[in-house]
Amino acid sequence: MITGAQLYTVRDYIQTEKDFTFTIGKIAAMGYTTVQISAIGKDIPAERIREVCTEAGVQIVLTHNSADRILYDTDALIAEHNILGCSYIGLGSMPEKYRNREWISHFADDFLEPAKKIAASGKLFMYHNHHFEFEKLGQKRILEYLLEKFAPDELGITLDTYWIQAAGGDVCQWISILKDRIPCVHLKDMAVEHGTSIMAPVMEGNLNFPEILQTLEHTNCQYLLVEQDICQTSPFDCLQKSYDNLAAAGYR
Repeated sequence: MITGAQLYTVRDYIQTEKDFTFTIGKIAAMGYTTVQISAIGKDIPAERIREVCTEAGVQIVLTHNSADRILYDTDALIAEHNILGCSYIGLGSMPEKYRNREWISHFADDFLEPAKKIAASGKLFMYHNHHFEFEKLGQKRILEYLLEKFAPDELGITLDTYWIQAAGGDVCQWISILKDRIPCVHLKDMAVEHGTSIMAPVMEGNLNFPEILQTLEHTNCQYLLVEQDICQTSPFDCLQKSYDNLAAAGYR
């Protein structure tokens, strides 16, 4: 498993080509060799994104894209990922209209065709969980509806450790349940400050990361992508601390 950086962590610093180039250089200097492209400036072309990353010795392994692009611009999105050299095309969150008993079935109705087209291109549609996917609609959780409607070669899950914990789930249990669907995972920790749960660098909070990492060893996970949506200090410092902690545990 290779340690990478989810660029959403540094989203304020990747909105222009100049800032993106500088940021990728800083991330490469930390030791990261893979990244997820997310929340990047819209005016930076895919060719330039790939060039900057290649020059820094960084591979693009996953993206997050809008629901509209996945649904209505699938062919162009696949072509862009060919340019990026990226096999995993991700959706960051389920649009709100699907998150209820009346409309959950429409998610598969709408996204199955793009997912099949992505699979036919040799890539994989990836869904990133938050905590709401663990809400039960009747007898099934939202996440369970997705697992029923999409085959593993049509839908992968970008498992997020923090959000499973926030939902009251057992992170290692869900890693085991999803073991054949999680080529990419988001690692983020949960700490407590003044009685409130906060996001923290990996191994700086209260999640049992030694057990989490050991459980991931028995899955199809390829990429451990560090993400911290909200940082208490500099996001660059948080990414460095997470990398150092994972490297000390044997993951680079």
